[in-house]
Amino acid sequence: MEARHLRYALTLAEHAHFGRAAGALGIAQPPLSKQIADLEREVGARLFDRTRQGVFPTAAGAAFLARARRALDEITAASVDAARAARGETGRLRLGFIASALLEPLPDVLGRFGRERPEVRLELHEMATNRSTAALVAGELDVAIGLGRPRGVGAEQLVSVPIGHDHLVAVVSSTHPYAGQSSVDVDQLRRQALIVAPGEDEPAVITGLRTLLGKDSPALSGATVARDIHTIIGLAACGVGVGLGPSRMLTAPRRGTWFCEVTPRTPLPDLVLSFQARDRSPALNAFLDVIRTNCPDVGAALDHRLGPRGPQEEGHRDSTPT
Repeated sequence: MEARHLRYALTLAEHAHFGRAAGALGIAQPPLSKQIADLEREVGARLFDRTRQGVFPTAAGAAFLARARRALDEITAASVDAARAARGETGRLRLGFIASALLEPLPDVLGRFGRERPEVRLELHEMATNRSTAALVAGELDVAIGLGRPRGVGAEQLVSVPIGHDHLVAVVSSTHPYAGQSSVDVDQLRRQALIVAPGEDEPAVITGLRTLLGKDSPALSGATVARDIHTIIGLAACGVGVGLGPSRMLTAPRRGTWFCEVTPRTPLPDLVLSFQARDRSPALNAFLDVIRTNCPDVGAALDHRLGPRGPQEEGHRDSTPT
């Protein structure tokens, strides 16, 4: 039994006449009569009474047609749902990100994605870079945003592009001696209690701080550890010490704090977007299209690695991890 048999039966019931039903279906009457007869043999019951007044469903036919109508509706809905999923209009996207990405560029990107793809279920997970890389490699995330290019087992299978550049800044309480200064230097930082990200979560950042302050710096070894930039800023506001973090923090001023540049200017690892090279799911492609639109430089880097795509392209192109 095929979907066309259901359509034939429903059309015949609607027109109550083989000739008119055949005309509506765009086929000749004899093939329609044969298809209905074949359908009745397969069902094992007479579905239509053939009378001089017309062709009418039997009791068995009425029961069959009620189910057939629902079945065809489901087939149509399945086709529509499949097409929408193929265009990235439905589905699921699992995104892991570090907290500082919520300052820039995630707000604009997520806002636009939500407006354009309201039926894609976003699963958002704030997590440190090393954790998001491991989750991405394990297939627990679809895309990750962290600091520096992913490293470790499986990282070679990821496509990674920088989406933001940062340098080191310091934040202190408005009552701190450094408040009001435009900058602080390395010698000043070595004499202060510091607030930094945990080394096990953001090893690239800690490596940079060790290079700047010295591998065995007492200030660094005795630093207060804070797991996100908001906690770094909050602890600095409480007078716990000098918070060190990305210049992206400047977009999140808080009353009672003061930001200083760090001299010499110290670049931090890039903010990097990564995803599995083999994963070209429609929902991921839709997310990358929003990235292309909101961040033209990032879009150019994606196009360089993956080739340019239009927003309607389903994206089954092979990728080379970079």
